[in-house]
Order: sequence, then structure tokens, then C-alpha cells
Amino acid sequence: MPTRRDFLVRATAAALAVPLGASACTAGTGAGAAGTGGGKAVDTLVFGKTDAGTTFVRNYNMFTPATQKTPHGELIYESLLRVDYSDGAKVKPWLAESAEFDEAGTTLTVQLRDDVTFSDGKPLTADDVVFSLGVPLKDPSFNTGGITYEKVEKQDERTVTVRWPRPAFSESSQLASIQVPIVPKHIWEGKDLKSWTNPDPVGTGPFTLERFAAQQLTLKAREDYWGGAFELKTLKIVPTSPDTVKAQLLRGEVDWTLQAWNGAEKEYVAKDPKHHLYEKYATGGAYSLFFNTARAPFDDVHVRRALALTIPRKDIVTTLQRPGTEAGPTGLVDEIFADVILPEYRGKVQQVDVAAALRELEQSGYEIKGGKLVKDGKSYTPKISFNQDFGWDAYANLMIRSWQKHLGLTVKSTGAPGANLFEQQQTGDFDLTISTTGGAGVAGLYSALSSRAYRPLGEKAATNFGRWKDGRTEAAIARMQGTNDPAVIESAAHELQRIVAEQVPFSPIYNSYWFVAVNAKRWTGWPTPENFTAVPMLGLGPDATRTLQSLKRAAK
Repeated sequence: MPTRRDFLVRATAAALAVPLGASACTAGTGAGAAGTGGGKAVDTLVFGKTDAGTTFVRNYNMFTPATQKTPHGELIYESLLRVDYSDGAKVKPWLAESAEFDEAGTTLTVQLRDDVTFSDGKPLTADDVVFSLGVPLKDPSFNTGGITYEKVEKQDERTVTVRWPRPAFSESSQLASIQVPIVPKHIWEGKDLKSWTNPDPVGTGPFTLERFAAQQLTLKAREDYWGGAFELKTLKIVPTSPDTVKAQLLRGEVDWTLQAWNGAEKEYVAKDPKHHLYEKYATGGAYSLFFNTARAPFDDVHVRRALALTIPRKDIVTTLQRPGTEAGPTGLVDEIFADVILPEYRGKVQQVDVAAALRELEQSGYEIKGGKLVKDGKSYTPKISFNQDFGWDAYANLMIRSWQKHLGLTVKSTGAPGANLFEQQQTGDFDLTISTTGGAGVAGLYSALSSRAYRPLGEKAATNFGRWKDGRTEAAIARMQGTNDPAVIESAAHELQRIVAEQVPFSPIYNSYWFVAVNAKRWTGWPTPENFTAVPMLGLGPDATRTLQSLKRAAK
């Protein structure tokens, strides 16, 4: 077994995506209105944000439980660690110079870099780290990142220890989340973090807020950033919509966006193959149907199985124009986790199986009468909630029609804007919902089932939206968290695969990717899926930093 010296933060855990609401805006409110059309500033890059609504809210309080925050605070604030998706989703140092567990896996010693300063010139110290990591310990409402450590202590000016009540080898990635940012104690101390909006943010990150407008953020690259210089000087973030941004990319008003674009090869790449880039990067997880297992009838495994067996995955990926991306039953993606996935699940495509679904329904004791699930004098009409901003209506309707056709069950569609949906998921205000499962490795994906993240209905859960509580699951997760022995981790991963496939706390639908669209006429040096050390994803702070640092002005 590796020793304490050998184990340098190699654990993996969840990468939380917090989708925010998006709605349409005209081209006049997008990049063109930002003064980027025509005579663009040569030092400026424009990012079109399609998932934060038509206007931005000035709130850089990274800890507040409020759903509405200024987007991309991770470019101003940073975390101690990062998840390296180009290297097996390993957790590596960022603001930390090193981070090392003791042999028991309960104490992580973090050594800070000695060259980091906040944008006001003050150096980063252990006091800032202890203060920052202590915020979610003081009030559960600030624990939006789902932290499970219980104590943070300063050892000297550059050394901090983080302690867990039990072995936590796979939980160090909590310190890689922007929901646990490092903030300056000299500014944040004494503030009412439930009401303060931190309008003028000061962080260790590569950018400062130069100008805020409801329809444009202007960020300025720091010349004194600890991580090095940037050739670009200004990053503009403009709100737009998935449809509008396509035209903005073609016109060169937007340089970069995250966009799942059906038909992009013909409609975008083919028009200028040299400059029009459309790429995908595997997140390691899947879009999945979550069951609210704290509510009847979804506390019944047979009902969950019946619904999962009649999800028309092939029809969904065909409509998405992503053939062959149907998810397997474990939630683990073959192209990343092939060596870990059990042989019986590896490469398995989940087909609609009506006969098996009807058998499961019969075993549940529920009958379907008048389109409702009925048992013991009680009837249920399930609702499925999803993110309207991501255009999920069509795919939800495919599922609804399949359940009606094959089971006779009526399921109502209740789409919501992203911010509203996320709050519903956190509080458990849903029957069925669509969310991503995934994260940094096997431990990250299955951490969404941990009882440590369990919260009663009505209370906000950081990850365990489905309120899954199961002794067998918890035992397997504890084994995985309590060791850095690869054989034990693999054994626990196998057990968790069987639980997901057989007990269906969630049902994977199709494999998830980050889709990136770039107009490279003005900036070159973009990573590609074949050659990258950072995912060009603005929401992944360290990856965004590395991506932007790699860019050079295109030759005229």
C-alpha cells in the first residue's frame, strides 16, 4: 500500500455543475452591443454566455446560498486544488504547493504557494485559508459545496491542516471546488455573508472586475497574477441565447461559447474549417433521470425499474444527433472507465424492455388506472422537471410518450429555468428530474449517493438530490473513501455499479460532454480533444485560466 509520502492528492470526487437560467436575447444585446463588432479591440476576447439569463446580477459573494450570483466568479476567486481532466481526473495542487494526507486519511496537510497575492496586493496567508474553509463550517447554509471536513487549523504562515472525522482519501476534491473559494480575510471578516453581495471582488484569480453592466461583464487580466501573464488584456462576458450565439459566432462577434449545437459540422465548421472549431470533451458522467426516493411511489425499486426500462434512450440520442452516446446502466462512461466497469455492464446499451417493465410494475403492487399509479387507495401522477434553458422539452416529451405508450402512465412535464430547477433539486421539490451525474472519477460520480450529502426534504442538499439512503451504498462509499489502495477502490466501485444498475437510485440516459464552439480568427492556441492539458470550459476556473494563457493573437 502506498505510504503517506506517496499519496499526493490523487483522490477523485464530484465536479458540481450549477446550471443557471438562460433565455433568449437579441443580437443587439449580445457581443455586437458590447462594441466588439467591426473594429474589435485587439486585446479583447468575447465569451457568449448562454445559461445565465439576459441580465447579470452583481453578487460576488461566493458563499451565499442565493441562487442568483454574478457568473464566473471562478476567474476572480480560486480554490486550493484543481481537478486535472487531462490526467485521469486526478486532484492536483493549485493555490496549494502540495496537499498530502496522513496514513489514516483523516488529515490533509496543505502547503501554500509563497508567490500568491490578492488583487489588492496583499499576500495569501494561512489565515485567509483557515477563514475561507471555516465559512461553511459555521453555518450549514454556506455549505453549498457539500464539504465533509470538520476542522481547519493553521500550523504556520504557509501550512494548514484539514481534518475529517473519518478517512477521506476521495474527498480532497472538495477543496478543488469554486464553492469553497479562498477569499481575503481582511475584507470578508465581519461581513454578514447572508446579505452582503461583495460588489467589488478582490481575489487571487487571474482577472479583476473592470466594469459591471447588467448585459456585459468586463474583466481585466492581472499583470501581477501568480500563474503568469496573458497576451489578452480584457475578457468580455455577454449574455446571449443558444440560438443567437450561433449567428454571433458566424459573424465573429463572439470568440468562444459553450454550446451543444446539432448540425454544427455543416452549419458552422464547414463554413471555415480553419477557424470554426466545434469540440467535445467527456465529463465522465451522464445526463440521468433522478428519482425522489424520499417520496412515494419512487421509494419502490420496482417502480424505478419500470420507468428506467422504458426510457427511449436511442430515440433521445437520435434526436440529439449524437448516435451511439446512450449511457450504460452504471453511470460510468466506457471511454473513460473501461478498465473499472464490470464486464457485464461494459459496452452495454440499455434498450426499451416493455415486458420486463410490466413485470416490475406488477411486483411493485401498483396498478395504473386512468393514467395514474394507484396503490392502497392512493393515486399518483408523476411530474418530470428539467432545465428549459437547455432545450430539454423535446427529450422529456419522448420519455413521457414512451411511458404513456408502454405503461399507460401519464407523466406531466414541468420544465423550469435553470436557477429555479437547481433550487428545486436541492430542496427535493420534484418527483422525477433530469440532472448530470459525474465528476472527478468513480468516487466523484458516486458521491452523489452518499448519506453524508443526504438532507431531509425541504433542506438544501449539495449533491444527493434523490435523497438516497442505503446501508449497502454507504458501506461501499466508506470503503472507497477510507483507502488509497487501488484494489479496494476497484472492489468498492464494482459494488456501487451493481447498486446503480440494480437499485436504480438514478438512471443514466446519455453520456455527457462539454461542447465548445470557438471562432479562432482573432485568437489561436486553443486546445483540442486530441491535445489538451486544460478543458476550454470557462466554468472550470483553473482550466479556463490555462486555456486563456495559451492563447495568442492571430497573425493578420
